[in-house]
Amino acid sequence: MSSARPPRKKSAPPVDGPVEVPASAATGTPAVDTCFLRTLVGYNTRRASLAIIEVFMERMAVYDLKVVDFSVLSLVAHNPGVTSRELCATLNVLPPNMVGLIASLEKRGLIERRPHPSDGRAMGVHLTAAGADLTAQAEETAAQLEVDATARLTATERKTLIRLLQKIYLPAGA
Repeated sequence: MSSARPPRKKSAPPVDGPVEVPASAATGTPAVDTCFLRTLVGYNTRRASLAIIEVFMERMAVYDLKVVDFSVLSLVAHNPGVTSRELCATLNVLPPNMVGLIASLEKRGLIERRPHPSDGRAMGVHLTAAGADLTAQAEETAAQLEVDATARLTATERKTLIRLLQKIYLPAGA
């Protein structure tokens, strides 16, 4: 039995004439051809995300916040009394991981848990005064870094990009 695989079909879009691959400025060697990858939504989304996350991490370091910490604090700021279960569902975080996140933010004095007003079994998550101050500052920083990171887009293009990305991950009608 032969385990040879059939040759892969080239999936890149057809190109008229030879493909010129620009030389890398750093090495003078030909740059890697990414023409097919650049046709993929996932590849482009990931590359854009990485560029923004890098700036996010740099600017949030002064607050000692990771992306998920910031997301939890922002959700709690805009949804006082939100439950851990709701946070898990919104951020697609597993419950055991959320327990650690909540405990860490609580230990830093940024959030507190209080009994939920209508569900005796649940605890609502609230910002402390220090948490509210830190979150407000971090949200300002995040808003500015979004403007900086998307500076080559017009305001309309930015809104359109956000709307189109949401069409991919939000349920229809959301």
